[in-house]
Order: sequence, then C-alpha cells, then structure tokens
Amino acid sequence: MTRPKLLAVGGAHIDRRGQVSTVFVPGASNPGRMREDVGGGAFNALRNAVQRDVDCALMSVRGADAAGDSVASAIHAAKIRDISSVFLDRATASYTAIVDVDGKVVAGLADMELYEIVFAKQLRRSKARDEIADADAILCDANLPAAGLERLALLADGKPLFAVAISPAKVVRFTGILANVTCLFMNGREAAALAAAPQEAGPAELARRLRSAGLRAGVITAGSAAVTGFDAGGIFSIVPPAPPLVTDETGAGDALAGVTIVAMMHGKPLRAALREGIAAAGLTIASPKAVAEISGRVLAEALTLVPEPQAVA
Repeated sequence: MTRPKLLAVGGAHIDRRGQVSTVFVPGASNPGRMREDVGGGAFNALRNAVQRDVDCALMSVRGADAAGDSVASAIHAAKIRDISSVFLDRATASYTAIVDVDGKVVAGLADMELYEIVFAKQLRRSKARDEIADADAILCDANLPAAGLERLALLADGKPLFAVAISPAKVVRFTGILANVTCLFMNGREAAALAAAPQEAGPAELARRLRSAGLRAGVITAGSAAVTGFDAGGIFSIVPPAPPLVTDETGAGDALAGVTIVAMMHGKPLRAALREGIAAAGLTIASPKAVAEISGRVLAEALTLVPEPQAVA
C-alpha cells in the first residue's frame, strides 16, 4: 500500500534549551544546563509524523554555516526528505528557550530573520509548486511570513492544510487564510491573539470566536489542563492523563500536532486523532528530548490512558 505524503513547509533551525537547577530568578544569573538540538515547529511535528507510517518531506531555508550543516544532518537522520534551500550569505535561524526546574518555559528568543526574508520567494519557484502538487497534505507553521502563507494556501489548492501557531506574535499571520486551514494547533495565548480576545477568555469562547472568523477546525492546548478541540461537529475537550514524569515540556505541542495530523491523514476524525496526539504529547513530556521515540506499541499503551472526548456546551 502506498503511504500518504506529507509535506511540511516551515521552521528547521537550531533549538537551544537551558534549564535552571534552582528557582528561576528574573534579571539574575541562574545556574543550570544548556542543551542544543535542531528544532522548529514544522520540523519537530514532522519528526513525530514520520514515525507514524507516512512519507515526509521538509521545505525550509537555512544558511551555509555550521548551524545549517547541523540542521541538514538532523533532517537526514530523521529519514525526512530534505528539499530546503541554502543561502550562502545568511545565518541559520535559531530559537533559545529558558525553562524552570519544572520544565516550563520562562523566556524565549527567536532569531528568525532568514525566514522573514526568503520564505515567500522560495514558494514562487517551480520546484516548490511541484512538491506541493505531489503531496497529499501540507503542514505549515507561522515561521512563514503572511505573504508566504497566502502563497502556500493558493498553491495547496484545496488539499488538507494543517498549521502550527508557533507564538502569539506570529499566529496572527494566519488571519488571511483561516478558511483554507484544515486544522490549526495552538495554545491558549495564541488562540486569544488570533481571536482578538482577552487573555482571560476560556477555550470554549476562543473556539467559538475562531469558528466565527472562518476557522473550520482547531486544537487549543492549555498545559496539563484539558485540550479543547472544535470542528463542524462542535466543541469538545479531552483531559490529558498526568504523565508519570515531567522532564521538559518543549516539543509536546509539536508531538500532539504531528501525530494528530497523521491520524487524520489516515481517515480518523479529529476527536479520535486528537486522542493519539495527546498520548504522544505525554510521552514527549516524559522524554529528555524534544522529539520522543514513539513506536506503535508505546503509543497504543499510552492511548489507553487518554479519556474519550467530552462535548462542550
């Protein structure tokens, strides 16, 4: 049987995570440990997806530097086909996060100028058009500027277009293409920014606002609290099981998105697919890596702990 093809268009860059070893003190030097990996919303989601029986390709951009070489090696190691562009005169993008002793992000810095400059231009190339035409579904993240997302939505031409929000500042880039997005994955702060709602708005209210704005389906995470989903069938929630160990929350949202997307590509409705994504997120939180190794057996065991969706009035 031919495996479905998923093309991701978005971030693949150096991802630094520094975890403090004591209570985090803002404005002071905090003892801890820094780790460096290759990450990015689209790439991390794809690294989870490729473990779930789909052919995956990544279209990103990077510089011709040591960081770019690391990104290329990571893509190859993940068994993802690399169709990215390399720019000799640019530096590879990077993201640096500081997390507290409980694994929660307390500060982040994104150096993403390369994405802002060249992504929209890359999508005008014939190779990009051919790759998009050949894919069964597209995954993008908000590292693309608004013009790039609009171009991508046009080229997708009705194919499933999944999206990852990335940050409250960047999620608003999806405003012009909400009607084209099959499902958008975001947290509460990102949903509030996109819905132009107050931060205190609950997930059900955010879901109603986003549906009114034209988004057909979406997923709103809230840390360890209930995950809210919505589609044509209404709004629902799933309470994730408490993981036995919390090592680092980095990458959990990407795991949720990647595994949920693959399940939907295999024909499962959002409610069933999201249960698999939540199970994958729990496995990621318990892993020291941003992308956990998730076999079919391990995922099936984790899935037994995820409750069925509950309708939200």
